[in-house]
Amino acid sequence: MSASKIKNIDNFIIRFGRSVSWINFILIVVIILQVVLRYGFGKGLVVLEELQWHLYAAGVMIGLSYSQSADSHIRVDVFHMRFSRNSKNFWEIFGIVFFLIPFILVVFFNSLPFVAEAWRLNEMSDAPTGLPWRWLIKSVIPVSMLFLLASALSRLLRELASFFGLNED
Repeated sequence: MSASKIKNIDNFIIRFGRSVSWINFILIVVIILQVVLRYGFGKGLVVLEELQWHLYAAGVMIGLSYSQSADSHIRVDVFHMRFSRNSKNFWEIFGIVFFLIPFILVVFFNSLPFVAEAWRLNEMSDAPTGLPWRWLIKSVIPVSMLFLLASALSRLLRELASFFGLNED
């Protein structure tokens, strides 16, 4: 795969992640509204409570692939900053191959029956005034894992190219 195709994958994921990041603004507005309603007027709404969970879940799940593509994910920088370039590449490759990709595959394949059942039942909130379409938020799980897998594979290819001295930069 060429460097430009890898960059296109990363750019798409970063653009998508930035567009989804607006969920956080909406989440803050919903939280403030719920707090004002609950503590100011004594009338909290179940639908706002559930909306908070859904917005937070979607933001975090999609944010995973964004942070991987933008290289803003958490690592132990105390050790990482002392490594040579090849050591950094090696440990990134090792982590992606032996931890990240297996994690993604486990979550993805285990989420499919979970999501399929939610769709089959047209699952909705147990609360009478809760949100309908719970299957929609559950569907974010496998979708976000596919984005994360694409991001991880893109990152893996970049790290391999750097490790073997094939960078075009």
